[in-house]
Amino acid sequence: MARTIPQRELRNESAKLMDAVAAGETFVVTRHGEPVAELRPIQSVRKTFISPEDLARIAGAGVRIDREQFRRDLDAVIDQSV
Repeated sequence: MARTIPQRELRNESAKLMDAVAAGETFVVTRHGEPVAELRPIQSVRKTFISPEDLARIAGAGVRIDREQFRRDLDAVIDQSV
């Protein structure tokens, strides 16, 4: 849940608030009592690195794809003509 703070607190306590955001907290900043901004941590969309353990787990799943069936499935939903 986001904590509401006035603009003055953001200005005066910015270093402390940035540490809190880095730790996962979210703040709604108000001006004259009206919400104007949200200060929150950036959420990573995807991992750019796969650990050796994760790679071994994924590779060991034993999932096999039938390439002919895969091609038929693609052809059924995608128009391949120009």
